[in-house]
Amino acid sequence: MADQRSERATGPTRALKKTAPRKGPEHAARAACQSLEGLIGHPAEGVSAVRRSDDDGWCVVVDVLEVPRIPDTTSLLASYEVQLDRSGELQEYRRVRRYRRGAADE
Repeated sequence: MADQRSERATGPTRALKKTAPRKGPEHAARAACQSLEGLIGHPAEGVSAVRRSDDDGWCVVVDVLEVPRIPDTTSLLASYEVQLDRSGELQEYRRVRRYRRGAADE
């Protein structure tokens, strides 16, 4: 009888935990960083934008450290626009900006 009660109590909870996680902007940002790092060989510094694209995929702007320098404020960074499909697979990328770390935004 105790087994039946515990099964009933955990049954619906178990079903909720097994649902597929939603692939939102966080997943798209991680996927874009990992894919881009693998292709260009430079470490991602962060993500400055994530938006839905017209084909229901994602457009992610990833900031990358291209040329490390000392002092760090003179290092060269670049922003890459990465296009992902619905499942988070990289479709294309392009560099849209290159700048010094210490430079103010325009």
